[in-house]
Amino acid sequence: MKSRAFTGALGTLGALGALVAGCTVGPDYHRPQTPQVPAYKEVAGQGAGSGWELARPGDATLRGRWWEVFADRQLDALEEQVEVSNQNIAAAFASFIQARALVRQAQAQYYPTLTAGAGLTLSRQYLGTFLPAGSGGGSTSFPTLTDFSLPFDASWTPDLWGRVRNLVKGNIAAAQASAADLANTRLTAQAELAVDYFQLRSQDEQIKLYRDTAEAYRESLQFARAQYETGIGADEAVAQAEVQLQNAETQATNLGIARAQYEHAIALLVGKPASVFSIAAVPAFDIKVPQVPVSVPSRLLERRPDVAADERLVAQANAQIGQAEAAYFPTLTLSASGGFDSSTLADWLKWPSRVWSLGPQVSETIFDAGLRSATVAQYRAAEEQAAATYRQAALTAFQQVEDNLAGLRILMLEIKQQDDAVNSSQRYVNIAKDRYKLGLDPYLDVMTAQTTLLSNQQNAISLRQQQLVDCVQLIEALGGGWDASQLPGKADISDGRAIAAQNETKQ
Repeated sequence: MKSRAFTGALGTLGALGALVAGCTVGPDYHRPQTPQVPAYKEVAGQGAGSGWELARPGDATLRGRWWEVFADRQLDALEEQVEVSNQNIAAAFASFIQARALVRQAQAQYYPTLTAGAGLTLSRQYLGTFLPAGSGGGSTSFPTLTDFSLPFDASWTPDLWGRVRNLVKGNIAAAQASAADLANTRLTAQAELAVDYFQLRSQDEQIKLYRDTAEAYRESLQFARAQYETGIGADEAVAQAEVQLQNAETQATNLGIARAQYEHAIALLVGKPASVFSIAAVPAFDIKVPQVPVSVPSRLLERRPDVAADERLVAQANAQIGQAEAAYFPTLTLSASGGFDSSTLADWLKWPSRVWSLGPQVSETIFDAGLRSATVAQYRAAEEQAAATYRQAALTAFQQVEDNLAGLRILMLEIKQQDDAVNSSQRYVNIAKDRYKLGLDPYLDVMTAQTTLLSNQQNAISLRQQQLVDCVQLIEALGGGWDASQLPGKADISDGRAIAAQNETKQ
């Protein structure tokens, strides 16, 4: 009968806890409002007068392996190594796994805590009568008592006001923010690698330009020497040609410093020691800038993992308000214990040796000197801070897209103008050389023309490099093909096997 009473009482309290557990305090979450942008300013203008056009909106053409739009096999191979070996990505993934574990820790608070143990206790105690020595019974005044115990304890605090539910909700939002941070870390590393790669190739083009220029200067020096040796030219022209050649060779050598640094930066991104990593120069590097599909502005915030992370942090802060407000209400704790207790080993596990106890406990804070209200105010302010950070991230996202769209449009026009300047400079060099050979002008005019040509050729290479860099940065600003729908859901976060498999697939 006692066992039935214990079971019935436990079931009644459990049903009571389940009945009242449906109440959740705290504000409902609403995504913060962000500025409404009907269209990108640069898209509306479409680069009038520059010959530059945007690709038609087509998000299907821009996905996770966005770098493949540049059609460069070596870049493709390097980007794949970033996925596998970049330690920043590995650290971000480990951070996400920690966030997912916190969700499971919070969910464990939904359930009772059960403990079990076994104990053997030997004790001596004074019985209240002291028998003098020699009476024959002195040893019985301090008997040794033996106690065998096997307790089972259960304790459960029902989630009456949604404290645990808000904790779980907040931790899920934090885990989703961590997943978005992982995506952003991956995208940043990929974009940085592409930028470093294009800058390295630009250095190769600059080195090749200086070497070709040095060869042209060497021919001019030989011609100046021939004129001087035949008495037609002056030694001053020879000296000027020698200085010009030496400067070009020095500049070609100096460009190797920047190239080595870009190579080392790429090694770091692919997770390899710089000492064992190298990228060979290519005979020619003439990559075309692809057309990047630009979706409507209303979808930008869904495509930026950094913005998505900030939005999830707002949701976490909102859930924390509910946690703090739950402290205003009483806490109910249900506890029960049972087991076996006996003074002899033979009777230890027999049914008559069973023991049990059961009792609910309700507690409420009567006075805390304003601690709870201050805590709620803290979390409300934290939500406002997170919301402001999210809105600032949204504004920054729109700015970055407009910056890179404007950059690509203006660079297209500037490159055309610079190409015209290179052609005119080449014509200037040809005229100056002809006039020098005819003895009409000094060699200094040739040097001036050649210097002008070299400067314009350098600018042309730099502008094309900047065009590629801006294209990469535009893709990064658009999210690299990422989408908020890729954030893991509640079920995925609770079960890490799907997340681990997804990460292994990407790597």
